[in-house]
Amino acid sequence: MGDCPKNRIAIEIYGQTYNMVGPESTAHMRAVAATVDERMREIKLANPVLSSTQLAVLTAANAVNDLMKLQQKYEALEAELNKQKDEVND
Repeated sequence: MGDCPKNRIAIEIYGQTYNMVGPESTAHMRAVAATVDERMREIKLANPVLSSTQLAVLTAANAVNDLMKLQQKYEALEAELNKQKDEVND
């Protein structure tokens, strides 16, 4: 894993600049930053009294919630696929 080339870019999220480093393409990293920024702004519109820290935590919690739902869907689809494969092989 240490041998993977890493891309480095400066991105902006909610008015703050961050240095992002990773093996993903810079386009991907920019898209991630834009999505986080968009979600933070959406949450702030609905909850204008939130501090930046509260806003960041709620944004992270929403992202993890979305990830967990997708993982559950993936697992259900994988189980259904395995069930269908077993039925074909019987």
